[in-house]
Amino acid sequence: MKFGLTPWSPTRVSGWDPFDEMKRMQERLNRLFAEEGKRSEMLDIDTFSPLVDIKEKDNNIIVTTDLPGVEKKDVNIDIKENMVWISANTHKESEEEKEGYLMRERSYNRFARAFNLPAAVKEEDASAKLEDGVLTITLPKAEIEEKRRIMIE
Repeated sequence: MKFGLTPWSPTRVSGWDPFDEMKRMQERLNRLFAEEGKRSEMLDIDTFSPLVDIKEKDNNIIVTTDLPGVEKKDVNIDIKENMVWISANTHKESEEEKEGYLMRERSYNRFARAFNLPAAVKEEDASAKLEDGVLTITLPKAEIEEKRRIMIE
């Protein structure tokens, strides 16, 4: 028995080929993503999602992340329950004037990261410092009340 299209096959009658349709769909997707890539190259704003180190030390949770070239006035840290949001925006301009021309360059960068903490923390007692491009956030753990067992009568 031979495999493939037979004279009575619906694809032979209708002229529709599923593989041809998949090929056309792939070409449309390739064009779509190629256009999107060109548009994003034109934007000068990049969002970086820095890696974070989270460790528990004594009664604190310590979060460390690298934010190179960021000043502390540009960093926002929000904490709610056991979720932390870190964001920072940087803007740099440079100007070079030489004989016959003036060159100005501007760059904008955005750092953003959100993550869950492994335990509940006291938001009001949190502290942070930024030294040499490294952000360190110290979050004291919240005291968890012991579960109270209720006796059934």
